[in-house]
Parts: sequence; structure tokens; C-alpha cells
Amino acid sequence: MKNVALLWVVLGLCGFTFVACGSSGTAKLTTRVLASQSVSSPTAAAGLVVINGERDTLASEIQAGSSPGLMAINPNRTTVLAFDSVTNNVEVVNAKTQALTGGIQLPGPTTSMVALATGSAFAAVPTAPQNGAAPGAVEVLNLSAGGLSATISAPSAQTVVASPDGSKVLAFANDSNAVIVVSPQLINTGNPYVTTVSGFDRPVYAVFTSDSTTAYVLNCGPECGGVTASIQTLNLATLALGTPLAVDAATIGLLNGPTLYVAGTSPSNHSCSGQTTAATSCGRLDVVDLTSMTVAGTAVITDGYHDRIDISSNGQLFVGSHTCTEVGNVNNPQGEVRGCLSIFNTVNSAVIIPPANGDVTGLQSLTTREVEYVAQGGILRVYDTTIDSLLLNSYITTGIINITGQIIDVKAIDFF
Repeated sequence: MKNVALLWVVLGLCGFTFVACGSSGTAKLTTRVLASQSVSSPTAAAGLVVINGERDTLASEIQAGSSPGLMAINPNRTTVLAFDSVTNNVEVVNAKTQALTGGIQLPGPTTSMVALATGSAFAAVPTAPQNGAAPGAVEVLNLSAGGLSATISAPSAQTVVASPDGSKVLAFANDSNAVIVVSPQLINTGNPYVTTVSGFDRPVYAVFTSDSTTAYVLNCGPECGGVTASIQTLNLATLALGTPLAVDAATIGLLNGPTLYVAGTSPSNHSCSGQTTAATSCGRLDVVDLTSMTVAGTAVITDGYHDRIDISSNGQLFVGSHTCTEVGNVNNPQGEVRGCLSIFNTVNSAVIIPPANGDVTGLQSLTTREVEYVAQGGILRVYDTTIDSLLLNSYITTGIINITGQIIDVKAIDFF
């Protein structure tokens, strides 16, 4: 108890300045995973739980605000950001030393963050007040010196994504037909660094080619009040738009070689045909062949607003949503149990709906093991991707890592 009290004192001294605060003794671990713990018990301290990624056991904890949830990690995995939903503070953690190095205050809650290797980060703040304009902004965070280095007006901004090389950051709002394109290297140089590109249909997300030349923009269409769901190319050098390719629905996507997986829930085509379920509404996963720019296949998945996606080392695609159709109760499984997680086998196109309730708020695979960490309904589960079921071994006998509090997000902080 004395150690916990001391950690809170140190955290208080950190405030919004950048100082070295706290570390843990797990440096010898070669595979570490962080889980953000939003505390529900007055006897437990909030923080980022460090998990041994080789054995799925608890290793230590990093103090990071009073209610950390959404996380982001930069490409070289040196810095982790954790958003505190109570204070609207972004806690900055040194991933190598596992030390809290400071915090940056936002003008409101963020729904999406992205960190660059250059020492800056971007956060979408949909309620950020703007003089003479509608609320909403993309805040530019200075991770080296602390504080905000720029504020970009972006009404109702919901999501930010960055190209692999960090040369472009795209910002989206669910009620707009435009994409805001930011050139981070031009910020504070006196040169224009923001361009608004129109011609989309409620764009909400994008995935990038590995060379950062092209973005595949996901047009949400009718799910977000637009006309047609589609994917549409954006040339990041010229900002020229390609011809939209219609899909069933599109709110999240993942690019794997020449294949783009796109998920969403169509307001008009949401039957659960082909599945034995009590659910009356289902989502769709479209498999897009980018070589021919055609939809090569479609699968029925759980519904809701899809905003989490990840693929395991052996080709199991995990797709998560929130506000989906729930069935049954995992704590009293008298029949079907269904929540917001779907697993799509990219080899044979089979779909598995695990018997777990709740919104999916975090997904993380490892390349050294065939497992997937899933934060769903406040619980952290580990799936064996060879059987698409909970992992059961001598270290984790139930497939669940028991952590006090609500688990919101999960990130691997080591290279593999």
C-alpha cells in the first residue's frame, strides 16, 4: 500500500510537465504487451498493465492517469500514448524504460490518436471549441517538449490515420464528404500544411500502401447518412481521387498484400442469412482484390459500428465493433452467446463468432506466437488462432487474463 501511495504522489508531481516518473523491472522481457486498465474498484490503482507476452502473465504496472483507455504507439515502438478519459490528458510513456514521462492536456475527449516516429502525435477532438467555427479539431501534440504545437480546425473530427512514412495524416468526420489531409513536416514552417479534399461519400477511415503513395479511403455511405458505401483511392502526391468501388459497408479495413478486407453494417443488407443465430441484424465483411479492383467475396459477421480490425500471423482476421446486437449472457450461458467480435479465416473463408458479450475495444496479435489479445466488454482474453478459441495452457487456464478494473485497449510494445 505504501508503494501504491508513493506512485500516486510521483504522478501528481509529474502534472503536465515532462519528467521521468516511475519504471518497472521487466526490462528482460522480450515480448511485452500493455493493457490499459480503467479502474472500477476504489482499492485498485489505474494504469497500464505490463503483460509477459510469452506466458500471458502479469509482470508489472505503469501509472498513467486516473482512467487510461485508448492507446497509441509510434512506429518504432519507443513511445506509448494513453488517453485519460477523466482528465482529457494524454499520458506519455517511454516504452523502453516503462516510465511515465509526462502528459499533454487536450481541450476535450479524443476518439482517435496516432503517433509518428518524428516525435509528434495527432488526436481527433470532436468537441474542441473553435473561434468562429463549428466545434472539432485535430490537435498536434509535441511529444518531446510537451504541449500542443498546432490546432487544425476539423468540425466533428472523429478519426485520424497516418501513412506508414508519416508524411501524411488524414482526418475524418462521420458527417462530412471531405477528408482533411495534413503534411506534418510542414507544420510551423510558414508553409500551408492542411488541404481539404472533397468528392467522397461520408469517408471515415483509410488504409495505405506500404510505400505511402496511395490511401484507400473507406466511404461509409448510408451507414453514416451518405449514399453508397465504397472504397476510393487517394493519390497522396497529387491528391487525385480514383473511381469508387461499391462494397456492402465500410467503416474499418485492413490491407494484406493485394487484398483489402472491409467491414461495416449496411442499413439495407443486414440479414444473418447463413448463420444460425437469434440475432436479427448482421454486418458484412467484403474481400476486395486490389489487382482487379473487384469484390472477390463477402462474409456475414456481427453487426454494430466496426472500428477494430487485426490479423494474426496465421491469417485469422479479427473484426470488432461496438453497439452490436447482443445475444445471451456469457455469465449464464443457457443458450447462444454472441457479442461484437467476429473471426474470419482468410484461408477457407469460415466465420466464427466467439461466445463473448460486449463491445470490442482493443485487438493485438503477435508474430512470435499464434495468439490474439482481445479487449472485449472490459475483459482481456487470449485466443489461440490455430483453433480460433480461448487459449488454455498451464499459464492461462481460462483464456482470460485476470486484471482488476476495466480493460479498454491493448498494445504490443516490442518488435518481434
